[in-house]
Order: sequence, then structure tokens, then C-alpha cells
Amino acid sequence: MDRLCRKIEEIRTKLEKLRRHTLKETSTRTIIIDPLLESLGWGIRDPDEVRLEYPTVDGKSVDYALKINKRTVLLVEAKCLDDPLTDVKAIIQVVGYAANDGIEWCVLTNGVLWKVYRSVEKCPAPDKLMFEVSLDPAGLEDVSTEQIAKQIWRFSRDEMAKGTLDALGEQTFTDSKVEKALDALMSDAPRALLNLVNKMTKDENLKPQKIRESLKRILDRKRSTEIVGTSKKITRVPDVATATLMQRIIGKKPKEGGKSVYEESLHTSGKSQEVLALYQDIDKACMSLDPRNISKTVQKKYITYCSSKKIFCCVHIYDSGLRIWLKLKYSRLDDPPSFARDVSSIGHWGTGDLELRISDLSHIPQATSLISQSFNSQY
Repeated sequence: MDRLCRKIEEIRTKLEKLRRHTLKETSTRTIIIDPLLESLGWGIRDPDEVRLEYPTVDGKSVDYALKINKRTVLLVEAKCLDDPLTDVKAIIQVVGYAANDGIEWCVLTNGVLWKVYRSVEKCPAPDKLMFEVSLDPAGLEDVSTEQIAKQIWRFSRDEMAKGTLDALGEQTFTDSKVEKALDALMSDAPRALLNLVNKMTKDENLKPQKIRESLKRILDRKRSTEIVGTSKKITRVPDVATATLMQRIIGKKPKEGGKSVYEESLHTSGKSQEVLALYQDIDKACMSLDPRNISKTVQKKYITYCSSKKIFCCVHIYDSGLRIWLKLKYSRLDDPPSFARDVSSIGHWGTGDLELRISDLSHIPQATSLISQSFNSQY
């Protein structure tokens, strides 16, 4: 990992200079991608470990096929340094190549941004994005090299041999599917579920219709998206054509009573499965503190959580993780976690002097504890 950290630091230092040269794909591979893969333990010059120009069924090729015990475990498709990696066709191609050959994992990269897909999932190719990580210091100045290296290390030779990425992918995508299934069950609960809930409550007077109505209320609270600056739910839907167009463009609906209405999709659309899982865990942690009285407000840059009209948590969702701001003093924490920092004298979005940078599910327990402290500090 130390070697990888040094290489990331080196790339970040000279990135601005490299961009001025408008590197094509071959140069990007030689200067950035090859050294990074070597830092991850892959023998670029060993054909038993890395096959270059891996042939595909349509006569084309993928830039790298990474192998363990001569079995391909990961495909890597490289693009030029300036490629934004947003071309759906390119995503479909590399994911399709992996799926057709029974290879579970594939990566699309421009050397700086690395997007990791799980090809075996039964969903559109863009939705197979497990996680992404960027080396670009612009906008991520406060994200440490160690945090970036930890995410990239997931597809190092050692971790792929251990099955670390396989286990993480299975957990993340399974949780996503189960949550969607539960939402569907709650929105139109079958009689068998109603009977099971009735049995678990041990209340003979709790009739199926009451249970059905309760499940819908619970689901509505979970899905609720509120108007900025108020605690009222949206009750009037604007013209469908106009609303749909605006939502596609910026995730924003027309103004309602003079106030801008933002959809949660503004922040969640296009994010990886891991980032969505992180956000869902934090959202549940906030809402569970006082389900009846906590309000969630979707704003342009972040999402706020309030209790008695007092903000106790703000969440910004970015491509490789979350930033959370809490009303706590860093200096008063007994043992602040490594992903926390004092922003009391630093300009930042959100409300609060403590910032958490969440990029891994292992951060959730400590983050949840700090959110609870921020909530309790309001009283």
C-alpha cells in the first residue's frame, strides 16, 4: 500500500502538467495506468498475469486482462486522460465483454478516474457501477492519499486473490435488491405479509387494512422529499411534461409557492451502488433518532436533517462518498475518527463545525454515533 500511496501522490502532483499535454490513450496508459497497476501488484510485463489487448467476441480488444492463476478476474479498459467516462456505449461495451466471458469485474478508467463495474448483475450496464474513485485533487483537496489508496487497493492483486471485492460486491448489490423488494412489498402488501405482521404484533384487533395503511405511511415517510425551507410535503404536482424535463436536466421541479423544489434524485442519480448504500445507512441513522419529528429537506448542494426546526446533520453526496456536517466541536471529541476534521475556520457547505468524510461502510458505526451526539446537543 505504501508504494501505491507514493504513486498516487506523484500523479496528483503532476496532473495539471499532464493535462496541458492532452495525453492520448497510449500515453495515458504508459505514464499513469501502467505504473498504478504495478503499484497494485499486477505484473504488467508478465503475460501469465496481465494480458494486453485481450480479444473480444466482436474482433475488438480490451486493454488489460488481469489474471490470477492464469484465470482472468478483471478487465480494464483505458481511455485518454481527458475522457470524462460518461459515454454509455463505452460502459455497455466493457461490461458486456466481461459478462460474455464470465468475468465478474471490469474497470473503465482515464488514469485519474476509476469506475468499477460488477458485470454479473441483472440490470442496465450503468447501474452495475459498484464504486468509483478519483485521484484528481481538484475539489478533493481534503481527501487524503490514504483514503484514495484504500479504495483503489480493493482491486489490487492481493485483494482480488482474497476475494475481497467479490464479498463487498455481493453484500452491496444484495442489500440494494432486498431494500427495493421490501419497498415494493410495503407499497402493495400481499395478504401473506399482512398476516405475518399481524402475527408478530400479537394484536388480534390489528386488522389487515390498518396494517396496510400503516405500511404505506411508513413507506411515505421513507420516501418523503420536502420543500426547501419548510416542513410540508409536496402536495401539488406541476405539469408533467415540464416537471419531467426539468428533473432530467437538473433534478429540480418547478417552483412551488415561490420556493424551489428539489428531488432526492438530484443527489443520487448516477451514483455508484456503494455510495447509495452509504447514504441509505446515514439517512436511516438520522431518521430513526425521532421518526415523528425529524424532517428531511433536499437542497441544491446537500440534504439537511432537522429536529424542532434545528439542523443537526447535513449530507453532501459526491461520486466516491459522503461529506457530513454536524453541530459538534472537534476539540470536544474524546477520540475523533480519522475521517473527521475541524471545519470551524474553513469555508464549507452545510451547517456545523465537524466534517465527516465517509467513503467506506466501516465508517458507518462511528458516524452514526456522532450523528446521535449532534442530535442530542440540540436539546
